[in-house]
Amino acid sequence: MFTKILIANRGEIACRIIKTARKMGIATVAVYSDADQNALHVNMADEAVYLGGAPSKESYLKADKVIAAALQTGAQAIHPGYGFLSENAEFCRLCAENQITFIGPPSEAIEAMGSKSAAKNIMEQAQVPLVPGYHGDEQSEAVLKQAADEMGYPVLLKATAGGGGKGMRQVWSSEEFSDGLAAAKREAAASFGDDTMLVEKYLTQPRHVEIQVFCDNHDNAVYLFERDCSVQRRHQKVIEEAPAPHMSETLREQMGQAAIQSAQAIGYRGAGTVEFLLDTHPGTGEQAFYFMEMNTRLQVEHPVTEYISGQDLVEWQLRVAAGEPLPKQQDELAINGHAFEARIYAEDPANDFLPATGQLTFLQTPQESEHVRIDTGVLQGDEVSVYYDPMIAKLVVWDESREKALQRLSKALAEYRVNGVTTNIDFLYNLATSKPFVDAELDTGFIEKHQALIFHEDQQNLSQELPMAALYLLLKQAQDAKHVATASTDPNSPWHQAIGWRLNQPSQVSLTLAHSTLHGEQIFEITSEQKLSSNGDVTYHIQIGDNRHNCQGQICDSQLDFIIDGYRGSAQIAINEHQQPQHNRSQNKQISLFRPNGVFNFTQVLPDLGENEAEHQTGGLSAPMNGTMVAVLVNTGDTVVKDQPLVIMEAMKMEHTIKAPSDGTVTGVFFTASDMVDGGAELLSFEATAIANAEDS
Repeated sequence: MFTKILIANRGEIACRIIKTARKMGIATVAVYSDADQNALHVNMADEAVYLGGAPSKESYLKADKVIAAALQTGAQAIHPGYGFLSENAEFCRLCAENQITFIGPPSEAIEAMGSKSAAKNIMEQAQVPLVPGYHGDEQSEAVLKQAADEMGYPVLLKATAGGGGKGMRQVWSSEEFSDGLAAAKREAAASFGDDTMLVEKYLTQPRHVEIQVFCDNHDNAVYLFERDCSVQRRHQKVIEEAPAPHMSETLREQMGQAAIQSAQAIGYRGAGTVEFLLDTHPGTGEQAFYFMEMNTRLQVEHPVTEYISGQDLVEWQLRVAAGEPLPKQQDELAINGHAFEARIYAEDPANDFLPATGQLTFLQTPQESEHVRIDTGVLQGDEVSVYYDPMIAKLVVWDESREKALQRLSKALAEYRVNGVTTNIDFLYNLATSKPFVDAELDTGFIEKHQALIFHEDQQNLSQELPMAALYLLLKQAQDAKHVATASTDPNSPWHQAIGWRLNQPSQVSLTLAHSTLHGEQIFEITSEQKLSSNGDVTYHIQIGDNRHNCQGQICDSQLDFIIDGYRGSAQIAINEHQQPQHNRSQNKQISLFRPNGVFNFTQVLPDLGENEAEHQTGGLSAPMNGTMVAVLVNTGDTVVKDQPLVIMEAMKMEHTIKAPSDGTVTGVFFTASDMVDGGAELLSFEATAIANAEDS
């Protein structure tokens, strides 16, 4: 066994590997960039070596520097984690040339699966089922389009060197093909330096089910069951679970054997994942699976497999790389219970999942236990950088059944607190508590299909939760006023009361709440009068539109206990202070009420003088995040229509198109392609048609 390994990665996966190495008595070496000098993985490792600048191409992708760090520190092996150099065959060869063990498969296996088209050819010869598609060498647009036309739309364009949803586009008609191909090739070239594409028939309602395989140098191969990764956005996984729901033992064994067959076809060694599309015939209910791709590394979602199998997959990797046989054979492996993984991202789900950057000013996680695990690479005070993936942590839960594990997931999400950046926690909670997800009605279009439900657009829920939000604010005002009064020299002064006192009139307080939806922002004007009973209880008579509610309650730590119109209940509260551009109203504190049927988010709106409206109509369009300008699609003086693409930015390895908010005219362009842009910077100036016409008249 190795005595020292180097981890050629960062963040949560580096920390995850260090934990197992430490348990096995193996010393660890971390590597880091300018952005990660004080990162958690650097502090956890026994040694650390500086690589270079913050951009990954100047640090974590510098194979020669990683090799030099291993030689300098005497590391006998390199664990690549996932991403960066983990599926780089040339790096694998460099390790061998320098007598360093690569903790992963042979370079030939990486090359075989590194090209999606080559992988499909190999799987076809190994008689593994394939989705109909074109994966040939001829790459002209005419040939690719002809293949798409012949197999019928919709089709999926995929970069052969791709992964993580990059370089992929759905194309729904022949007319959309050229634009979709150009965008996919551009993103593939930027992410992988290779814009070779394949075309596949796009199955409209498949499930994404993957099999964890393991092979050693002694001709042993096993599968550690399956994971369902169907819930995705932008072709990237959001929540994964194991085992897959509605999976028969027969189908599980068929897919497991097909996965082993796939691995053996390329002489595989170590941990790998074979991804399949599982399609169910709508009429007969018959299920068929098709090979999609093989990931020649440890997967992000490996913890759910560890939970249900009781095995440490990183330990398996280290033992296999050291020449040991697999710790267990197939008949020694069994499924125990059910596990979920939810990926906590710094992103804005309501804004097309736009990545967010900023400082984690407050970070409080659920209590870890045998049922709850948190894999993370950040601490409170750390920065979410534009240079790397915006994942903050992986929240993993386990219990003896899917129902119980799902209850643990929703509870843990309600207890997760992050301030400083916008996160997807509320989105994940709504998703996990939605009835279709509870009922395991899963497919890869789940989020789009249930968008209104997940984003909590239901007006009935809104009418129930608005009084809770108003009551919380009123109780908080009273609580804050009491604290101020206690600390003052005159605690009985009427100026310390938060009851809306008015001479010879009922005490009244007015509130304005904002609730953002997918279709814009809703504003609610609310008034409240207080009534004090003989025993000292306060009742708030809250008026919202035509509805009047009698409310009582109290706040204890992060919980609101209430009685509203005779209904007694409670809600967990999270106050989220997000760093946003100054023109955005969401710079205010966002308050989230976690209820069994989802999260209600609202903001208390403070009075303004109308600057926001004017800015939206005639001001500039600002960068929503730090990033790089990929393309500027308009010039000064151009007339544009609502939703017309204006510029394309790239941040955190993904492209983001910024569109015209209305019909209008571009009056100035301030950046060009390849420019670095700070979040909040004005990209171009824009004048709406309505404003222009008013001035002309």
